[in-house]
Amino acid sequence: MAFHPVSDVASVREACERARFKGQRVGFVPTMGALHAGHLALVVEARRRSGFVVASIFVNPTQFGPGEDFARYPRDLDGDLRMLASAGADMVFAPDALEIYPPGEKTRVHVSSLTAGLEGALRPGHFDGVTTVVAKFFAIVGPCVAVFGRKDYQQLAVVRRMARDLMFPVDIIGHAIVRDPDGLAMSSRNRYLSPDERRRALSLSRGLDSALGLFERGERDARALERVVIESIVAAHVDVDYVKATDTESLSPILGSVSTTALLSVACRFGSTRLIDNVVLGEDRAPLVAARET
Repeated sequence: MAFHPVSDVASVREACERARFKGQRVGFVPTMGALHAGHLALVVEARRRSGFVVASIFVNPTQFGPGEDFARYPRDLDGDLRMLASAGADMVFAPDALEIYPPGEKTRVHVSSLTAGLEGALRPGHFDGVTTVVAKFFAIVGPCVAVFGRKDYQQLAVVRRMARDLMFPVDIIGHAIVRDPDGLAMSSRNRYLSPDERRRALSLSRGLDSALGLFERGERDARALERVVIESIVAAHVDVDYVKATDTESLSPILGSVSTTALLSVACRFGSTRLIDNVVLGEDRAPLVAARET
């Protein structure tokens, strides 16, 4: 059964402080709603690691740029509440924009370097919006374990850096990408796709799967690994924003050979719908194998 969300900061702070006073660890899962099984896996992981779990539902306006899909981003609060209750959340924080960005607020949190490439290069200001709202949530929830999905790998790296630099008492956990049985990484934006677009979207995970197989057979040239992904996507008549091999820590582009690990990221467009995916070479299972085991 679903429960009623909390919309004010004071109530969330009070509940989290009460839980810690009882000796419970607080778990936190930030979301923008339109939930799917990937989000619920984050809640289950937070539940495993803590005694009191808070999930937030907030479509954050400051991380959307001009012409992006803020207005049409899918929203289903009643459905989300039912799903979060079934996954084990104890509280849902669903504020309105004025609760998070009150009149007169002027502060933004900026993480340099890590935000320069990949999504940051194509979406100016996006990560300032992400780090600002996450910093606000960390200040509201207080000491906790926060679980983020690795599909947004750059976001995870940026939030980790911010938390370290600003000394938030937060243990940040990255959860493996959750995929549909056909290999497509779960995303709230998948619901925008037409049946034909969804079939073509499988070229992302197939391309990453092929690149990982090539890596495991000994290929180390970053351009060759990128090329096999690009070929898969282009063959499906998909518009490519980028396919890039980067260092897993600095996110700097790898110009020559991959050593032991590398992040291989992809972003593509299907009309106005934009999807991202990634695999960590030398660390992750093949996407299609992971999908079958989900």
